Amino acid sequence: MDSSWMTSDTMRTVLFLTVALPGTGFLLLALSWLVGIQLPEKVVARATGLIYSAAALCVALGAWLIRAAHLPSLHADYGDWFRVGEYAFKFELYFDGVSLPLLGLTTVLTGLVAAFSRTYMHREPGFLRFFLLLHLFGFGATLGFAAGSFDLLVGGWELVGLSSVLLISYFFERQGPVTSALRVFATYRSADVGLLVGIFALHHFRHSAALPALDAHTLDPQQATIVGLLLLLASMGKAAQIPFSGWLPRAMEGPTPSSAIFYGAISVHLGAYLLLRARPLLESSPVALGAVALVGLATALHGVFVGRVCPDAKTSLAYAAVTQLGLIFFEIAMGWTTLALLHILGHSTIRTLQFLRAPSMLHEYHRIHAAAGGHVEGGGLSLEAALPFPLRRRLYWFAVDRAHLDRLLDSVAVRPLSRLSAWLVGIDQKLGGGPPTGPGPQLVAPAMTAAMPEQVDVLHD
Repeated sequence: MDSSWMTSDTMRTVLFLTVALPGTGFLLLALSWLVGIQLPEKVVARATGLIYSAAALCVALGAWLIRAAHLPSLHADYGDWFRVGEYAFKFELYFDGVSLPLLGLTTVLTGLVAAFSRTYMHREPGFLRFFLLLHLFGFGATLGFAAGSFDLLVGGWELVGLSSVLLISYFFERQGPVTSALRVFATYRSADVGLLVGIFALHHFRHSAALPALDAHTLDPQQATIVGLLLLLASMGKAAQIPFSGWLPRAMEGPTPSSAIFYGAISVHLGAYLLLRARPLLESSPVALGAVALVGLATALHGVFVGRVCPDAKTSLAYAAVTQLGLIFFEIAMGWTTLALLHILGHSTIRTLQFLRAPSMLHEYHRIHAAAGGHVEGGGLSLEAALPFPLRRRLYWFAVDRAHLDRLLDSVAVRPLSRLSAWLVGIDQKLGGGPPTGPGPQLVAPAMTAAMPEQVDVLHD
């Protein structure tokens, strides 16, 4: 069978459409909003469903092309993304056994969440805004998973973070979502420094950040340690690993569908995906592998303790996700990459359904509680029953206070970034000759301060 057609124009088209379809949806909705066209909810929801159905078909076709042509991967170069002097950043997409399952997961789950949101967000004033940001997220996630280089992966990584922050502050008429979004944004910025500097170091050491050419012999152990630890820092921030775990429960301020697709399924697993992509580099550095394993195990234990004292369903689910992500990090460090990939797929699916089910579950619990006359018994003690009472009390205090990690992160990262932001706003006002005309910059410092109290508010969630 002649397979030449499978590896040329068809391949390039399939790879391009997988990423371009969500981006086209975002552009069309953004254009309608800019020109003042009020699209009916039914039109927005059906168009979204068609876009992600088509994207899922493209992923399935890409998998079939790989199998039919007996290829290990599909790779397409679309020319230069942009050029700086003699250095060119390539726009290249890459399908292989790691990216294809996650691309399929992204397109299918985003389509399902969009279908769920049609009813959940019905008659919300920000209905179009929600779907606009959902398409932006879909474009960023597919771009990140299909990127053929770490350079292009940064673009998808940042689009996912931006849409995440904007959806956390979706209910902007209340202060809580806005301050939580600002804190999440500051946490992202603190950790994303590792991604940017790590890719810079990768270019410095090997003059390329292309994924297909990455192997265990790319860097020497010292160089691999530097790049590996920097990429680990970025992964920790995106995947809510300690000490960055505190942003995840604050992200629950957004609508439930966005919590499901972002913090149950796709966004939080981008950090694990980055480590899967960097696994050939990590193999050259026992120090980096040990750090990944240590962070994963410590986060898993932290999530177990804190999740058991969370007073609401979504926060409890958030820390359950933190626990599973910690285990995925440990699996990657141990070299169990296939198990880690299967863990990501299973955990994403189950956690998405749990987040979507949470409002109905709470409603049913309240009905059962009322029918039982307010006497529904709890589950009682389990593993902690074997521990002496003084130790149980200390562990309870440790869990309620979240091991002081929120306070530590505030003091070393979030508050310094807030002060830097306020200082830059002051410089901008002086250079501009007066206060800014928009409300945004004026609210940054007070809102951020409100989101970062001196005392950790254990009842925040």
